[in-house]
Amino acid sequence: MQAITRIIAFGLSGSVSLIAQASPVDTGFHKFSQPVPGATHSFDMVAIPGGKFQLKTAGGKEKEVTLSPFWMSAHEVTYDAFDVFYKDESISQNIKVDAITRPSPQYIDFSQGMGKQGGFPVNSLSHTAALMYCRWLYEKTGIFYRLPTEAEWEYACRAGAKTTYPFGNDTAQLGNYAWYSGNSDGVYHKVGEKKPNAWGLYDMLGNVGEWVLDQYVPDYAAAITSNADPVIPHSSRYPKPLRGGHYLTTAGNTSATARMPSEAVWNRRDPQIPKSIWWMTDAPFAGFRLVRPLKQPSHEEIISFFDQYITR
Repeated sequence: MQAITRIIAFGLSGSVSLIAQASPVDTGFHKFSQPVPGATHSFDMVAIPGGKFQLKTAGGKEKEVTLSPFWMSAHEVTYDAFDVFYKDESISQNIKVDAITRPSPQYIDFSQGMGKQGGFPVNSLSHTAALMYCRWLYEKTGIFYRLPTEAEWEYACRAGAKTTYPFGNDTAQLGNYAWYSGNSDGVYHKVGEKKPNAWGLYDMLGNVGEWVLDQYVPDYAAAITSNADPVIPHSSRYPKPLRGGHYLTTAGNTSATARMPSEAVWNRRDPQIPKSIWWMTDAPFAGFRLVRPLKQPSHEEIISFFDQYITR
C-alpha cells in the first residue's frame, strides 16, 4: 500500500494546474503519441490536468479527492496494439516466475466474431493480462504505464462535468458518445467512432468496459482512506472493477459512475485446470485503457508496483 501510494502520488510535486497550463512556460505536459514497440502504429496519450472533484458515497455524501496530473490514452487499447505483445517471441509465454511474460495461447476466438484488426478494442482479457501489457510497455519503452485508478478514471471521464454523463443528463444524446445496448447491435465497435468527451477521450462510456487498478469494493467513495490520489489495494483475485458500462449495458448502466465487479463465473467455460489467468471466456466486454503519471517513479518502485499488482 505504501509503495503504490507513493507511485500514484508521484505527480503531486510536479502538479500542473489549469492556470499553469495557460502560461507561456512550456511544461512539456502535452498530448503525445506513443509508438507501439515492434509495430508501425502508435497510440495517443491525452494530458489530463491535476485537480479536485467530488466522489459520491452510496449514501449520497460527497467526498472531495485531489488527483495529480497524468496522461490517459485517448482510446481503448486495440487488438492490434495488444497483439504485438501477445506475439512477442523475445519473452516467454505464460510462465509463473516473477518476470515479464505474455499470455497463454487463445483456445477459442475471444472476439466472438465481433472484430480484431483495424481498430477494434482488445477484449476478453483479464485484469492480470492488462497489467502485464503495461509491464511489457515499460520493458520496451522505459516509460511507466499502468491502469487508471477508479478516481482517475471517473475524473477523466467526467472532464469537469457533474452530470450523469460527461455531456449532460439527456439520455437521448448517449448514442452520440457511446456504444451501448440501445445502439450497438450486440457487438463492440472500432474505437473512436463516437464523439469524444470535453478532454478528447473517446469511448469512455460503453463499447468495452475498462479495467481500473483498484480492488472492487461496493462503496468506493466511502472506502478510500486518502483524499489524495486514492487507491484501494488488492486483497484477492476477485472482484476487480470494470468502469463505464459496455456494448451490452443499458443507458442507466453506461455512465460516469457505472461500475461492475468481476466474477469467477466470467471464466466458467474455460476448459483448463487451473483456469487461465489471462483470458475470460465469458467476459467479451472486458477491455482497458492506459495511464502514464506525469512524473515517473524510480525503476525500483515500478518493479515493486508490478510485483504487488500483477496476480498470477
